[in-house]
Amino acid sequence: MSLSTRRPVIGVTGSAQLAERGYPIQAAGDHNISAVHEAADCMPLIIPGRPDAVDTGALLEVCDGFLLTGGRANVHPNHYGHQETAAHGMFDHGRDQVVLPLIRAAVAAGLPVFGICRGIQEMNVAFGGALHPEIRDLPGRMNHRMPPDETDMDIIFRKRHAVKLTPGGQFQQMLGVDEIMTNSLHGQGLTDLGDRIVVEGVAEDGTIEAIHVSGASAFAIGVQWHAEYRAADDDVSAALFSAFGDAARAAAGRKRRAI
Repeated sequence: MSLSTRRPVIGVTGSAQLAERGYPIQAAGDHNISAVHEAADCMPLIIPGRPDAVDTGALLEVCDGFLLTGGRANVHPNHYGHQETAAHGMFDHGRDQVVLPLIRAAVAAGLPVFGICRGIQEMNVAFGGALHPEIRDLPGRMNHRMPPDETDMDIIFRKRHAVKLTPGGQFQQMLGVDEIMTNSLHGQGLTDLGDRIVVEGVAEDGTIEAIHVSGASAFAIGVQWHAEYRAADDDVSAALFSAFGDAARAAAGRKRRAI
């Protein structure tokens, strides 16, 4: 297959996990892979959260865009000047070291970035913002976590609250609506915004649910909900991933012309 006919490559961030009998792996959820393949029409390539094995410059050459996935581990608070507490839960230090500089480099290089759940949090931290470990503990906030002890994926990922989009913002322009319904499966959330982070949508309790990176020359957005879940079958997710794929195709075209 020639460079002019291949699908764009999307780097999908992986996370450190333990498989059967405690075997360590680097993995990304299958819904992320399907969303890139089916809704964005691109080829997914999992990026391990291993700073010893990953080179940022090489990733910028190989990949035409990056999907920052969700994950149970949280960004370590030392990356935004806070002290670690029990409320922060578990961490993935390797992923922090790979993804935070990758976000800044990808945006600077004009490559599209799409952050989901932990991904939107990583984008905020990468540009100097901060997070709160348990959004539901803030005054007036609701519980954004998934239903406890639930195993039915359709119930876990069902749409649970509205997100009001910023008038005239990128999301409103992409989606053509003022408000959307989203799922909700997170404990942490954005508080202090990074220098280039612009709010694109908020939940009814004021929790930031969508952002874009100001001054980015390519697609650079993040959502707090899990847009990857059955993305091709959901109008909002399909529109976001389609725009992401179009941005990756444009980036791939620029790379070909530069050769």
